[in-house]
Amino acid sequence: MSIEQTMREQLMVALEPIRLDVVNDSHKHAGHAGSPGTGESHFQVLVVSRIFEGRSRIERHRLVNDTLAGLLKNKVHALAIKAYAPGEPIR
Repeated sequence: MSIEQTMREQLMVALEPIRLDVVNDSHKHAGHAGSPGTGESHFQVLVVSRIFEGRSRIERHRLVNDTLAGLLKNKVHALAIKAYAPGEPIR
């Protein structure tokens, strides 16, 4: 299973999102210092979940980071997170 698929599954289970976009941006960072050259090292996630209601931006990011901790420790070099509660404008 790819890192992208694993990431998607872990976020679906932990956060029960009503929207989840996982974008692999690794091709934009080929040859960049810290990039392992696997083609799966740089990602963006957009998560909309009721779990985020009443939580600060930092708390939301911690939830995502905690969910993906194993991947972030060993496989993913960079992760950009956008985390919203339902009804919030997506920027």
